[in-house]
Amino acid sequence: MAVLDHDRPPWTPGMLPPLGHWLCFPPTVRQSLIGECGHPQRTSTGLLPAIDLPRRMWAGSRVRFIADIPLGTQMTRVSTLVAAQFKAGRSGRMLFVTVRHEIAPEGGDTAIIEEQDIVYREAAVPGRPAPRPLIDAGEADQLTRTIVPDPVMLFRYSAVTFNSHRIHYDRDYCRDIEAYPGLVVQGPFIATLLLDHLLRHRPELTITAYRFRAQGPIFDGETITLGLTEATDAVILRAIGPAGPAMVAIAEYR
Repeated sequence: MAVLDHDRPPWTPGMLPPLGHWLCFPPTVRQSLIGECGHPQRTSTGLLPAIDLPRRMWAGSRVRFIADIPLGTQMTRVSTLVAAQFKAGRSGRMLFVTVRHEIAPEGGDTAIIEEQDIVYREAAVPGRPAPRPLIDAGEADQLTRTIVPDPVMLFRYSAVTFNSHRIHYDRDYCRDIEAYPGLVVQGPFIATLLLDHLLRHRPELTITAYRFRAQGPIFDGETITLGLTEATDAVILRAIGPAGPAMVAIAEYR
């Protein structure tokens, strides 16, 4: 709530807010098993494939909210590797991984199902930033709000999600190793900002499904325009940065 700058949250009091499950299962990997990038090292006994592609990106998710979970409830999460597929693109070899999470209150039925898409890529070439093509934003959205993420905001979100990926807080690492021009705004943070933009406008909604797809990076200090356009039984949400739409999401509700 504090990171989203609310006095009073626009979601059901006493219940886990939509996407709040991202805060509930922090990694517990020992410090000696953390890789150079800040993520846990991948091993042959882990859930994710142990491959030599060091760059990691959360590309998108599909989430179904089946039932409310009261705050303070003990929960369990069962994670399954659904798919892993190699592809070749302009930036070299890539591995697309899909992980399915099923979350339930202790002793109860599944309340949240999420499929996460994670992309692993080859190491960047130092001093050679990746091209950032412009994407046409098209027609303006019905309702917009702007926000400019700064390093403190990114740090606070990484802290509450226990995300130690260095691209979100280590500017030297971003520039010298990943060849980024600035700190990378977390994909799930952008997805959260989009859903928060909807709930600020329509707090009475019960979100039943949410899916998002990242289309490009946004860096600290850049203005993000959060856009909302209502359709039948769904809302289209967009995060637009200097290069155009960086994320597109759809929220379904009842």
